[in-house]
Amino acid sequence: MSASYTTDMPFRRTVLAAAFVLAVTTVAAAQAPVSYRLSFPEPQHRWMQVEATFSDVPAGPLRLRMSRTSPGRYALHEFAKNVFDVRVTNSHGVALRVSRPDLHQWDVAGHDGTVVATYRVFGDRVDGTYLSVDDTHAHMNMPATLMWARGFEARSARVRFEQPAGRTWRVATQLYPTEDPLTFTAPNFHYLMDSPAEFSAHTLRTFTVADAGGGAPQFRVALHHDGSDADADAFARDAEKIVRESMAVFGEFPQFENNTYTFLSDYLPWASGDGMEHRNSTILSGPGALRNPGQRGGLLGTVAHEFFHAWNMERIRARDIEPFNFEEADVSGELWLGEGFTSYYDALLMRRAGLTPLEGTLGSFAGTINAVQLSPGRRLRTAEDMSRLAPFVDAAAAIDRTNWENTFISYYTYGAAIGLGLDLSLRERSNGRTTLDTYMRALWAKYGRPGQKVPGMVATTYTMDDLRNVLAEVSGDKQFAQTFFSRYIQGHDIVDYGPLFARAGLVLRTRNEGRAYFAGAQQLTFQGGGGGRVGSAVAFDSPLYRAGVNRDDLIVSIDGVNVTSQQALDQLLAKHKPGVQATIRFVRRSGETINSSITFEEDPRLEIVLVEQTGGTLTPQQQEFRDAWLGSRQK
Repeated sequence: MSASYTTDMPFRRTVLAAAFVLAVTTVAAAQAPVSYRLSFPEPQHRWMQVEATFSDVPAGPLRLRMSRTSPGRYALHEFAKNVFDVRVTNSHGVALRVSRPDLHQWDVAGHDGTVVATYRVFGDRVDGTYLSVDDTHAHMNMPATLMWARGFEARSARVRFEQPAGRTWRVATQLYPTEDPLTFTAPNFHYLMDSPAEFSAHTLRTFTVADAGGGAPQFRVALHHDGSDADADAFARDAEKIVRESMAVFGEFPQFENNTYTFLSDYLPWASGDGMEHRNSTILSGPGALRNPGQRGGLLGTVAHEFFHAWNMERIRARDIEPFNFEEADVSGELWLGEGFTSYYDALLMRRAGLTPLEGTLGSFAGTINAVQLSPGRRLRTAEDMSRLAPFVDAAAAIDRTNWENTFISYYTYGAAIGLGLDLSLRERSNGRTTLDTYMRALWAKYGRPGQKVPGMVATTYTMDDLRNVLAEVSGDKQFAQTFFSRYIQGHDIVDYGPLFARAGLVLRTRNEGRAYFAGAQQLTFQGGGGGRVGSAVAFDSPLYRAGVNRDDLIVSIDGVNVTSQQALDQLLAKHKPGVQATIRFVRRSGETINSSITFEEDPRLEIVLVEQTGGTLTPQQQEFRDAWLGSRQK
């Protein structure tokens, strides 16, 4: 990214945010709200109709837009592609002249101060980004649903939901309620776009949790699913455990508008697995059933991740993505904290809430460390660099193949590894008095809590320097903060986890000591006993890479023994030792047969085990450290 971007863009965003706040406080009250009527003439055909009315329109063309991005997403999604049958009239129903300067905009001229835009929009994907309409519900992410007008961002909005014929659906949303249960409002454009809605005959569960500051918001679990009432009850109980443990990290809840927070949950066979945070709500979706034990942990882990975002991302927010840009990709170098630390906490909170066994949590941590430590991408890009690549990878599908396996580490994973390392480092340095919880509370006090001035906006944002400075304050050591950032966030090093885990009576060790291994073996696809096809990019400088093997190549034999199945491959590897050279025969995708040699390495993957499972003794000090880190914060 160019220097002009990193210096000018934060300043531009700060100016825009300040202008928006000023407009909200001085102008919006005198302007007519934007009015939306959402109807569903044929929900079974998976489209809905939107009527948007813009009043008190100034002279000159009105520029209507469909968003290209969505809050919480960083890539372009081009929502205009699903909009059709657009009709625009004035206050008397007379058709107006419309031009299209680009695919996302409709310029309306010759109006009489009122513009009424009516259109249909198709939606058939249940997830956190798109729109889904069918005969069971309407699942609406607002950027995928609503047109908006440039220059109207400070105006309030009024949204009316019309019942489909023969159905009695209810609305679940963070939008402001009115006396009419089907009519809601939003104080401004940003809040509107950040307010998804579920319109269905959903199941509703509620609970209230008090915090130390006297707040007691109501939490609503709106479930559109194929399970039983008992499934809904159990899910709500587990969600409450997560809510309580999350609040304990910060000591208080955010100032939820309307004093409510809503979990919009769609667990349906045709849903896509996803989670998406919003200011006072979250979308949760997945094809799994609540009653399925194999699915339950993953569904609840998403609850933990998205709810933690109510603090970290929705209110503790990087300057580069505030205000959110609905017309261009949003780029931030701090997603390792916003998304990555949240990923660390979702595993931690699940353990603290008693929803994941200790071995499962340690397995998650080991997987995170392995993903970062063994990736060739860590030598090429820093955590800050990986964060800036979000628009290329955040649910952004590409037709052309990439080499991401070698050049990219998810900022979710990279940031989780950093969060784990920082948490243990702070605990080790302070004998448990300072932790990552301490750091997150400090960020909340300085940026999150003061930033809650205008619904939908964050008034106090942070930069990379701010994050470093707060770490210096929390740790009491400016040099420690400087070194940690330069080595692990803006450098290519990885934390030395072994001694840190030892403080908790945990042993970080090689998973398969003395066993031969070559990266890429787990991606082989076996067909008819003719060999194993390599299904992903081969890791740089791995045994397979040095042997000349690449993606799509067919590995036929090793030392003359045919590779016919995963079991056969495992048996072959078991007969070899690290450092031993063997012959390998493979066929390139071009059809050329290659005879080469491969030198096996020791399996570098790590695991974390309890010291008491290795024959060692868990000391009282180690038990205390472990409990303080992984135990519940509920008193």
